[in-house]
Amino acid sequence: MSNLSSKPYQIGYALTPKKEKTFIVPSLLSYASEKGVVLAKIDPSKPLIQQGPFDCILHKLYDSDWKQNLQDFASRNPNVPIIDSPDSIEILHSRISMLETVSKLRITNTGVPKQITVTELTDMEDLKLNFPSIAKPLDADGSETSHKMHLVFDKGGLKDLTPPFVLQDFVNHGGVIFKVYVAGKYSRCMKRKSLPDIPEEKLVNLKGSLPFSQVSNLAAAGGEGSEIEKTEMPPEKLVEELVEGLKEELKLNLFNFDVIRDGRSKDKDKYIVIDINYFPGFGNLVSGETIAVASGPEAAKRGTTTGGVAVVEVDCDVGLVNDLV
Repeated sequence: MSNLSSKPYQIGYALTPKKEKTFIVPSLLSYASEKGVVLAKIDPSKPLIQQGPFDCILHKLYDSDWKQNLQDFASRNPNVPIIDSPDSIEILHSRISMLETVSKLRITNTGVPKQITVTELTDMEDLKLNFPSIAKPLDADGSETSHKMHLVFDKGGLKDLTPPFVLQDFVNHGGVIFKVYVAGKYSRCMKRKSLPDIPEEKLVNLKGSLPFSQVSNLAAAGGEGSEIEKTEMPPEKLVEELVEGLKEELKLNLFNFDVIRDGRSKDKDKYIVIDINYFPGFGNLVSGETIAVASGPEAAKRGTTTGGVAVVEVDCDVGLVNDLV
């Protein structure tokens, strides 16, 4: 965006305190100012129509009052982009609907882990379970409890878990996870250390369950660690297909998804999408990496409406985040 008008382009933001601390950083404010963009903090307890004026709204709040506030604002300001639609974000708050979006894409050599939903710990004998499994809270709303996950080795390991949760098949994947960050037109795939592989002969000695914070101890106990430097990245074309497919299916601008290589497959290019998150922290990117996250004045001309809230493609020439946590 090179030809800015003399009037600053005002982006209102409504974030949790934790997100604001890591997102609204000096480097972003400085860059925005250079580009003629003002980042204005929104008071979510007050009507949006009484604040502003805003040329764009960026948010990560989920309560019903805030959603109603956004809808009231959007009904009176249909041309103001809102990043992103609460209805679209809501899809990622359930680990069921989250992965259903991946299944709809039908991209060759990709899939999702087999999973079941557990709502109560009764009649577990009738459930067709594979072990080891990963137990994840059903809700994925970014709360502290939504991140409490366990590696479960047998049915006995379920007794200390609190329903509802999903059980996903654990898949050996070389101890490496691929994290793909998406911000509008921008995307970046990176590899990170993950849970260690578990050889079948070691499973006979593993009972109960372990929280993820303790799973790293498996490497010392016989689990196979990763050689992350030697691990090949997924094919660029496959990553691009996933990025474009999920952007289209989810109608979101800011998200990341996690991919693993299926160690069970003889084809080394079989991949599984295991998680999708809205508006993640971008601090895992290499030092100096920048992610575009705001929209420019041109964006308002491209805005569309989904679920009563205007959404728009992020303009990668304007705002950016630098080394976020």
